Amino acid sequence: MNKTTLFFLLTLVFVLNSFKTIHKFYVSVTQVEYNEQQESLQIISRIFIDDIKELLKERYDVTIEVGEKEDTKIDEYLSLYISKKLKFTVNDKEVPFTFIGKEYEDDLIICYLEIEHISFLETIEVTNQILMDLFEEQQNIIHVKKNNQRKSLILQKEKHLGVLNFNK
Repeated sequence: MNKTTLFFLLTLVFVLNSFKTIHKFYVSVTQVEYNEQQESLQIISRIFIDDIKELLKERYDVTIEVGEKEDTKIDEYLSLYISKKLKFTVNDKEVPFTFIGKEYEDDLIICYLEIEHISFLETIEVTNQILMDLFEEQQNIIHVKKNNQRKSLILQKEKHLGVLNFNK
């Protein structure tokens, strides 16, 4: 093997191995929409399947499967985990949500939640620590919509709580 071929092969190996060190981006997006007619907050949370799968395996069951060959306990585990890591305070009152269900879209799991009996929305405080206990770099983006107003938060491990005011 001549020096040029050896150099080419070593360069190729170096380049291919460098792709393994590309840093993964850890993010979830949660949309909250105030439905005045139904007096409810309708919540959609999008989380990467591989991230939530890793977390659920570590926290609840190493044999759990997410997706096509899904475990029957996945909804129970998701509801339990999300209820511990996602909190809402509306108009200075902590309010519980109901886990309605989930579906899959490409590499995302989409969770549907609802908070009922919200007759008005002035302020909303959101604590979102989803996946932060597993991934240091996790960021959770929150979008809240009331009528034509849309406000957003970016939450991370050191700042996992944010408040939005719709009076202004």
